[in-house]
Amino acid sequence: MTLASGLDGYDLIGDVHGCGATLAVLLEKMGYTQCDGIYCHPRRKVIFLGDLIDRGPHVRQALAIARRMVEADQALIVMGNHEHNALSYFHRAESDDDDSEWLRPHTPRNHRVIKETLDQFQQRPEEWEDYLDWFMTMPLCLERDGLRVVHACWDEALIRPFLERYPDGRIDYAFLKSSASKGSFAHRVMDRLTRGVQVTLPEGVVIRSSDGFTRHAFRAHFWAQHPLTYGDVVFQPDSLPDDLEARALSAHERSQLSYYGLDEPPLFIGHYWCEGIPALPVPNIACLDYSAVKYGRLVAYRWDGESRLDADRFVWVRVMPDEQSQKNFREFDLL
Repeated sequence: MTLASGLDGYDLIGDVHGCGATLAVLLEKMGYTQCDGIYCHPRRKVIFLGDLIDRGPHVRQALAIARRMVEADQALIVMGNHEHNALSYFHRAESDDDDSEWLRPHTPRNHRVIKETLDQFQQRPEEWEDYLDWFMTMPLCLERDGLRVVHACWDEALIRPFLERYPDGRIDYAFLKSSASKGSFAHRVMDRLTRGVQVTLPEGVVIRSSDGFTRHAFRAHFWAQHPLTYGDVVFQPDSLPDDLEARALSAHERSQLSYYGLDEPPLFIGHYWCEGIPALPVPNIACLDYSAVKYGRLVAYRWDGESRLDADRFVWVRVMPDEQSQKNFREFDLL
């Protein structure tokens, strides 16, 4: 089957999070080869699901591979919450005045999230500034050849008015600044599309997550049509404390959830730190974030136009504790 774009299909890749060496191995496993420093395929194109940066040991390599592919029309990409975090961390609310607050406060917690990336660019500030400019060109969502792509959650009620204002899905600096104001349209769009739905835990209850953070909410999915309990929607590797899975969702909590029906086009998401062998939560949604940075799997899905997804089309590479120890790793030229 040949798609309207003239391609045989798309290879969608989940959250890389600085595992650049593993990304190179995954691309080569799927038949991509380097030509003039750019990975390409004669009949296919990659779609990156965002979150290229933070946490992993080879952020620069991951960015270089993805950006070169996108700029050579060998790949597409959507923005993840970590790219949005970086933009907000480095832009001020009002002006460049030192007294103006940062869009993302420079708290110890927020610094910890971006620290690995900043360390790797410590001697290359101009290169980092250039990547921040590139992040602004990333759309928040894509619809192409019958598939949909978003980093965390496809919420039709927010996406349609957003695309009316920004038809190419790319935000501007006014939108970025507005996204820091809770309750604004920009904040609701950015939060839902790049972070998904979070259900606040009862007062006094917290999750001690496996990544070392204390969380007061849990990540919820958006494909349960009539959810009744927390357990019906929880979608994260950390289990809920005590017997909270049986706790009934309140009317307000249910009203905050999104729903993506089985009759909707195939949708690809990242963000949710899945574990184990890649599987489909429902026949028309694939989550491709399998905790690569935590030495899990860097996962792709090879889509050829099918409306009903097939778990046999997942492809993955295991991430080794030291990426450079992988026998198939070939250094990617960063010059």
